[in-house]
This record gives sequence, structure tokens and C-alpha cells, in this order.
Amino acid sequence: MTTLLDVLSHHPAPVSLKQLAIDSGLHPSTAHRILSAMTASGLVERADPGCYRLGIRLLELGNIVKARIDLREIALPFMRELHAQIGESVNLGIRQRDDIVYVERTSSGRSSVRVVHLVGARAPLHVTAVGKLYLAEAGSQAVKEYARRTGLPGFTPMSLTSLPTLERELGQVAREGVAFDNEEIEQGLRCIAAPIHDDSNALVGGLSVSAPAERHDPAWIPPLKQAADRISAALGYTAASQMTAGRGSINR
Repeated sequence: MTTLLDVLSHHPAPVSLKQLAIDSGLHPSTAHRILSAMTASGLVERADPGCYRLGIRLLELGNIVKARIDLREIALPFMRELHAQIGESVNLGIRQRDDIVYVERTSSGRSSVRVVHLVGARAPLHVTAVGKLYLAEAGSQAVKEYARRTGLPGFTPMSLTSLPTLERELGQVAREGVAFDNEEIEQGLRCIAAPIHDDSNALVGGLSVSAPAERHDPAWIPPLKQAADRISAALGYTAASQMTAGRGSINR
């Protein structure tokens, strides 16, 4: 698939199956089968009969990747400042379907690296502080659908595995503007998260501080929220954009 995409990227005009097979070194039947699958997903489009070109879906995916890269680049200086201020690990997470994916991290160096917060690692929404930000903003119906879809699996005795308990916590998240992971994904690890919004008021990420439970300090909340707000402002978020778009809530 990647070979065919590379070949297509080097041709400004639609390319015939025969030429694609020659350039890629694939058997024509193999190339046709792969192209059919990519056409069905929008990665490739059929132009003239028997000819192919890159599809619009690639542009959509490219824009998503660009937005995430930009978020990381913008967030990292603020993450480093927060890390220097509180001396604990600072994480940047984004939603990918029913999981949070950690796309950037500053390590405290004061404890062993926690697997769940490694860059590229993922964890379910309902057991992570950043994930709860997304669920709280998604609205009541979306939370119910998430619960039905996932079954709210538990990972530690502290995990929220019932819908009423989760809804109560999300109501608190919506009111306070921060979310907590109280040893719900890994025993001995606690986390606080604050939301990051862009210029359209969309929730595009969550900034979190994670540390061993014995070092957890509520005093981290104000500097964490300030750092998240500064990242949001750098992305173009303003009070005016909030009033225009409106804020989501579990009570919606």
C-alpha cells in the first residue's frame, strides 16, 4: 500500500494500473486488489477507466496530522515551563476514538517511567484525567453511548466502572474545569488535567500532571490551568470564541 501511495505521489496526472504495477514492482492483480481497498477507503480515487490518483481522504488525514503536530510544537514550551515550576511529569494527550493518546511528555526524573504516560501510549477515556475532559465536554448522550460501547472496564480498584459514578464525576469536571485520575489506570499514580481549546472552541487536547500518589498536590491546579489556558490562547482561543461556540457539558 505504501509503495503504491509513493508511486502515485510522483505522478501529477492519473496513472494506469499497468504503469503502477511496473513502477511498484507488484503483480498487476496484487496492485489492483490493493488499489480497490484504498479506493473504498478514499485514499485513492479512480479517474479515467483503469487509472488512479491520490484521494481526498489523504488531505483530510494530513490536516489532522498537521493539527496535532502544531499542537505539540505550541504546547511544548509551556509544558517545559510548567515542568520547571512543579518538578513533575507533564503530559499532552489527545482523543483518538475511545482512547487518549499521549503525544508529548516531559519526564520528572524523580520516579520510574509510567507506561501509560509514554509518548504514543494510549488508555481508555474513562480512567484518565484527560479522557474525562473529553467525556465531560461530549454531553450526556455521548457518554452513555461510550459506556455501552466499551463496557467501562476497570484497571484498578479505583476505576470508575459504572455509568452513574462516571456521570457524577464528569459533572464535577464540567463545573470545575479540571479532571482527576485517582489511581484509576495504575495504582500509585495520580493525575490532574486541564483542557486545551482552539480558536473554534473545540477541545483539541488535555494538559496533565502525573506523579506518584504520595507526591500529589492540589496546589498544582492553578499553574496547570494557567499553562493550558496559555496554550489555548496561542491556538487562537479567546473568551469571544467560547461565547460563540458554547461550552459542552455532561449536563447537556
